[in-house]
Amino acid sequence: MDNSSTPFKRLASLDVFRGIAIASMILVNNPGSWDYIYPPLEHAEWHGCTPTDLVFPFFLFIVGVAMPFSFAKYTRENRPNAAVYPRILRRGVILFALGLFLTLFSFTLDWLIKGIPPNFSTMRIMGVLQRISLAYVLAALAVLNLSRRWLYIGAAIILIGYWLAMQFIPVPGFGAGNLSSEGNLAGYIDRIILGQHLYRGGPFDPEGLFSTLPAVVTVVLGYFTGDWLRIQPIKSRTSINLVIFGLIALVVGQIWGFIFPINKQLWTSSYVLFTAGWAILILALCYELIEVRNFKKWGLPLEVMGLNAIFLFVGSGILSRILIKTYIGSTTTYTWIYENLFRPWAGALNGSLLFALVMVLLWWIILYVMYRRRWFWKI
Repeated sequence: MDNSSTPFKRLASLDVFRGIAIASMILVNNPGSWDYIYPPLEHAEWHGCTPTDLVFPFFLFIVGVAMPFSFAKYTRENRPNAAVYPRILRRGVILFALGLFLTLFSFTLDWLIKGIPPNFSTMRIMGVLQRISLAYVLAALAVLNLSRRWLYIGAAIILIGYWLAMQFIPVPGFGAGNLSSEGNLAGYIDRIILGQHLYRGGPFDPEGLFSTLPAVVTVVLGYFTGDWLRIQPIKSRTSINLVIFGLIALVVGQIWGFIFPINKQLWTSSYVLFTAGWAILILALCYELIEVRNFKKWGLPLEVMGLNAIFLFVGSGILSRILIKTYIGSTTTYTWIYENLFRPWAGALNGSLLFALVMVLLWWIILYVMYRRRWFWKI
């Protein structure tokens, strides 16, 4: 049978794209020293967007692209089966719990190693996995219960409404339109709801509650893309259309950024469109190479990582915390490894990069063993 006109149930190119995202996350999260990092591997200080700032929205976009395929068996004639809702809630709860687990794991290490008891009064509640959890659940409920027309309208209302709220609702002591870390509306709302349970006890949480609303749209944009791809012929024309969609989102996001700056920590509306544009372009490249031209071997190493992304996220978080919290002499194990095994011969900057690359390689070897044994950790 000619597969060029047959809808497929799984996108190998999406697994490769997920592998690109998770490998990039390991690379940027594990420099040998945070004092020596090449600029593209750092987050923008506030406004702006570096390649590193693309990683998190890529994860959310990928979650959305996968939805039409994973939900297909739970829907009949565009009506969701009730069995899908417990599955969505279960997955959301597990993701949120894993995020809290990583926070509690850090507390436990401090307690065991330094004798510092956990301070739950200031424990951070939100985080990367927590945001993925909330954005996934809210987006899933929306795509299962709203028509395509209302999904478009809802996404537009959220992005425009978030922009208007951030620009025109005054924050006590700062006024309206203040987009600083202390004076922005998202931080103010999070302080009201979350109290002291914010990132590093500061006035603002980059994965806060209010800024999760536009992050939901990132997932929905991924859903639009996946739902469209599901019914398209596997041809280069489909890839070209993806490129066109991606460029449109990229340009609109960039233009919007002139009046509502592109900002990852605020997850601004311009940032949503700008990063979705890049996500669509990279997906288009993976799609063309893997689905259309059947060039699959190059993507296998990335697919290995993409198929166990949640395991890798949690496992790498555990390992890095152990290395940072334990000591060799008076130096953390993490720093000792960098200072003694990488910096002496590679230099400060390249040694820091090499440390991160070795971490990626280490985790790839672990995941390759799991891949060969068909061990896939899914939730």
